[in-house]
Amino acid sequence: MHSNIINFDTIDSTNTYALEHFENLEDKTVITALSQTKGRGRFNRVWVSENRENIYLSIVLKPTKKDFLPNITQYMSVCCAGVIETYNVKAQIKYPNDVLVDNKKICGILCESYLKNNIIQGVVLGIGVNLNMPQSVLNTIDRPAVSLNIITGENINRQEFFNKLVNEFFNNYDDVIQNGFASFKEDYILRNNFLGKNVYIQQRDNDIKENFFAQKMDDNGNLVVIGNDGKEKTIFSGDIIL
Repeated sequence: MHSNIINFDTIDSTNTYALEHFENLEDKTVITALSQTKGRGRFNRVWVSENRENIYLSIVLKPTKKDFLPNITQYMSVCCAGVIETYNVKAQIKYPNDVLVDNKKICGILCESYLKNNIIQGVVLGIGVNLNMPQSVLNTIDRPAVSLNIITGENINRQEFFNKLVNEFFNNYDDVIQNGFASFKEDYILRNNFLGKNVYIQQRDNDIKENFFAQKMDDNGNLVVIGNDGKEKTIFSGDIIL
């Protein structure tokens, strides 16, 4: 089992803590909390994180080779989907890194860079997984969401899931840092729910939704689409809307 773990009962955000203490934390430190008061997801969305039986964790990563850090959220989505599948539940990935079950979000991933003198020193990789949520709370979330206990009909052991996820992540982490998306491309594509479909893509900096055909993933983890003009285009960031 991974040894470098910092546990909190309640914290504002594990990602915030990791960024604030980044320089004093060792590489591969895992920070986890039973609840967060200011959990957040991509694009500053709120992540509901007061339930004490879910997963809220952040990992401090300071690899010497940083070329493939942009792929680390996609790798985590594959790891999380793989762990969910050990509960006999089919998980899918929506580009770039949302993990879904039955087209409802079960896991959110947020990666934030730590810069010093405008040079990236590493990243903090945060993940939240809905393990034990009442339907009444899920109904208050503004996007379709689901929890593992509702799918399986059983309470999920938080510590067991945590151990599985951390072990799964570090099992092939060094390979990902060396070889990037190519090292897990097959597993990512196997679980995707968007390739071969017409999708809308919303860029982070505006509300415009463009329609494309999702054709393939390139070797760098980017989505290659075909526009209405028949031309190929590579999507480097943005949200897919199916």
